[in-house]
Amino acid sequence: MPGKLVLVRHGQSQWNLENRFTGWVDVPLSAQGEKEALEAGKSLKDIKFDQAFTSTLQRAQKTLEIILKEIGQLNLPIVRDQALNERHYGSLQGLNKKETADKYGDQQVKIWRRSFDVPPPKDKTELNPEGMSESLKDTAARTLPFFKSKILPLVQKGENVLVAAHGNSLRSIVMDLEKLTKEQVLELNIPTGVPIIYEIDPTGKILEKAQRG
Repeated sequence: MPGKLVLVRHGQSQWNLENRFTGWVDVPLSAQGEKEALEAGKSLKDIKFDQAFTSTLQRAQKTLEIILKEIGQLNLPIVRDQALNERHYGSLQGLNKKETADKYGDQQVKIWRRSFDVPPPKDKTELNPEGMSESLKDTAARTLPFFKSKILPLVQKGENVLVAAHGNSLRSIVMDLEKLTKEQVLELNIPTGVPIIYEIDPTGKILEKAQRG
């Protein structure tokens, strides 16, 4: 039996609701986000998982917890790792996306949000005291080694693995799995709370892909 890899972006967070850049700021799920996680769980009741992975941020962890409760698999082994965290949005963290687009232009903000190798500004701010910033390329540089060493081998062995993470850490995984180009990944958006299910054979080849919800 081929293993199943299920990727779920966390449900809507409070800052998704407020249309703000979040990155590494540890904001909670909104009420809508909890509902989305519950719906994700309802759509996954037919799968018996062997292991789960999530980030160190509460919005992903809470999404996973709600899903596991809904499918009755709360005793599943869980690995929490910063490698699966959202990309760091630099000095954009906390800013309203529309106001940022008004200031810098829609095209520039789209490049910061969706491009492969252009990081947002990294000026030090109250929400970015370390002066950090990551492009999708930077995010992939920490996410993919973890994915390829810790997660993919389990699926190749025939295990069913659930990953609850973030838009950009999951985009980097999807980009690698589906061999997307930099141009294709620019248009890739992963919706909140919608499971993406891959069936993967022992060689790592995708046999089937489906989206639920």
